[in-house]
Amino acid sequence: MTDDENTIDEQQTSSVADEVTAPVMSNLDRKITGDFAEFTVRKDLVSEVKGNALVPSYVLEYLLGKYATTTDQESIKAGVKRVREILADNYVHREESKLIQSKIREKGRYTVIDKVQVALNEKLDRYEATFENLDISRVVVDSQTVKDNPKLLVTGIWCQCTLLYAYSGDSNEVPWRLQRLMPVQMSHDDRENYLNMRSRFTAGEWIDLLMQSVGFNPDLFSDRAKLLHLVRMIPFVERNYNLIELGPKGTGKSHIYSEFSPHGMLISGGEVTAAKLFVNNTTRQIGLVGYWDTVAFDEFAGRAKKADKGLVDIMKNYMANKSFSRGTSVMQAEASMVFIGNTAHNVPYMLKNSDLFEELPSQYHDPAFLDRIHYYLPGWEFDQIRSEMFTSGYGFVVDYLAEILHNLRNVDYGSAFEKYFKLSSSLSTRDKDGVRKTFSGLMKLIYPDGQATPEQMEPLLRCAIEGRKRVKDQLCRIDSTMAEVDFSYTRAGSVEPIAVHVLEEDDYPELYWRGAHDTAELAESTAPEPVESADETTDAAVDDTARGEADAKENASPTPVQTQPGNVRVPPLSPIERAASKAKEGHVSFNENRMGVTYDKLFGPYIAGATQITLTDPYIRQPYQVRNLVEFLETVFTFTDRSDEVHVHLVTCCDEEYADRQIDNLNQVQSTFNELGIMLTYEFSESGHDRSVVTDTGWLIVLGRGLDIFQRYVDNNWFNPQIRQQKLRRVKEFSVTYQRSKKG
Repeated sequence: MTDDENTIDEQQTSSVADEVTAPVMSNLDRKITGDFAEFTVRKDLVSEVKGNALVPSYVLEYLLGKYATTTDQESIKAGVKRVREILADNYVHREESKLIQSKIREKGRYTVIDKVQVALNEKLDRYEATFENLDISRVVVDSQTVKDNPKLLVTGIWCQCTLLYAYSGDSNEVPWRLQRLMPVQMSHDDRENYLNMRSRFTAGEWIDLLMQSVGFNPDLFSDRAKLLHLVRMIPFVERNYNLIELGPKGTGKSHIYSEFSPHGMLISGGEVTAAKLFVNNTTRQIGLVGYWDTVAFDEFAGRAKKADKGLVDIMKNYMANKSFSRGTSVMQAEASMVFIGNTAHNVPYMLKNSDLFEELPSQYHDPAFLDRIHYYLPGWEFDQIRSEMFTSGYGFVVDYLAEILHNLRNVDYGSAFEKYFKLSSSLSTRDKDGVRKTFSGLMKLIYPDGQATPEQMEPLLRCAIEGRKRVKDQLCRIDSTMAEVDFSYTRAGSVEPIAVHVLEEDDYPELYWRGAHDTAELAESTAPEPVESADETTDAAVDDTARGEADAKENASPTPVQTQPGNVRVPPLSPIERAASKAKEGHVSFNENRMGVTYDKLFGPYIAGATQITLTDPYIRQPYQVRNLVEFLETVFTFTDRSDEVHVHLVTCCDEEYADRQIDNLNQVQSTFNELGIMLTYEFSESGHDRSVVTDTGWLIVLGRGLDIFQRYVDNNWFNPQIRQQKLRRVKEFSVTYQRSKKG
């Protein structure tokens, strides 16, 4: 490429380049750029250079990887400037196609960035290219170029091409000549270096590096959320992997399949012909599955959509056997299949009225098709994409990572866990295949050398089991003849099965097992034992405490009297007494991301009727932690007698850096609740980090995380119901122990 081919106004470029600011590098960024200096890029630079160029991110990162793979700010500015120059002069906007054609004619030689597709002209026995945005066709391509880049024959690929202009006067010839074609992607396999460098990172650091590589700030995601994001990447690293993700709009379901890898193909609209997807019977040309690692169907959901039954039958055979028949030939392929769609209803509505596959077209809402799905990714667990989620840190140039994952498809870690864990014997072959393929994919992403401890493997195995269980449980709803199976596993040397639940099962047990279990079985199988004391204090009971008390006092209605044998008249329990009767000793653990947990359920029965409460939590410092205290006091207000003063004493640690702010916040809370009869006092203590609640009614509640049990949520938008409804928030992993204290 010559200098005169790529010049734009220097002043404009300089002023724009100066806008590139240097974010503060984290320790992880320093480690990434130190160990992978040649293959990393600052992720916020992609949006800096993209402008209105409608090109995938991997195209932009390919260019940034050539000119801006550095941490030096001046070099980054120069590299960004260079990439902008290339895009400004060489990327073809459709509305400027005639201008670029003119430039090619006037200069005689010009380089463009465009999507190129090739077809065989049988009449002239030659290959001819079509340039999508440049709007030219019949450009002759030599056979070797096609052999080196077979995807040119399918849907086309993004390329940097040097075109010549040579008008011959022959009406059968076009004046365009292809001098050079270079696909925008890496061509070499760097696995050896990649595996060596992986050993320098912890598992947590490596997961964060992968998150930053796909553009997200890992600090804003829980461990579970990160793992689910990695599941989206499994189709790129695992052959013949069948994944479905259904959920609300705006969660980035399709982004990774269109932007992340030159080995992936996103089909918009979700509709495709058998000839395009598998093989054209007329030309014998193999379709998309023969050329791409991943074929993703966007907008796959929609009950009104129609699908060709013949296509569905071929897909079923391919998804089960990795092969397909068209005519008399049987062909094999390795492409993974991803099905992406939006849901029209929330999870409890679907569980109550139908199933979690309800939005699929009728031809795909078929047990035989759905049973071939290896993993159901719960799209409702992904937050809607917000600008603050994106990282300004460093990650792999995506086409570098994509090439690594492409080559790791040759590796299989599906049985690696079997030295330490055994799956339930009730699982079918397809169930086990789904679990093994998901586990293998996660291993290749997080532990690409296959070396991991049992403790490191177990969360991956549980994640893999959960995704297949979600498929199978819904199949049992759709097809009553399908037998339920036990999705559990045992550790080596143990016979005690460890059950795996999906979150919907714990969040909505009465809806999830609709008609499948009786009430006793439901309580035994889905509710953690100590949560009986909390969860059985239902919302209705909480409402009784809040409203029944008012009814009794304000209306002063006569109180019904119960009669026991012997005509002994016993007054009924008050709402507070009814709540207190639910309290039981025990221990409960909550899995990360569970919903439906509230302070009313956790603490209500145990503080009901108390007049002296001591809360010990060293982390009531930051504003959001003080808000947790306020919500705890609201629970105290609900579950105690308003005719008495209730004294709550807080023991916490002083925030040395922002002590004035902390004291001011606590004083405001004190003033507000003292007016309501909740007499708050507090002290600062640096001794110990225990977290507990002690009541004068004889209860000791040991808090694993203190009051800080909820994951981050958007708290600066009053339209967000999570601000007011704790049960809509997802929780961190935590545990609570309920004990009768010595006083009790």
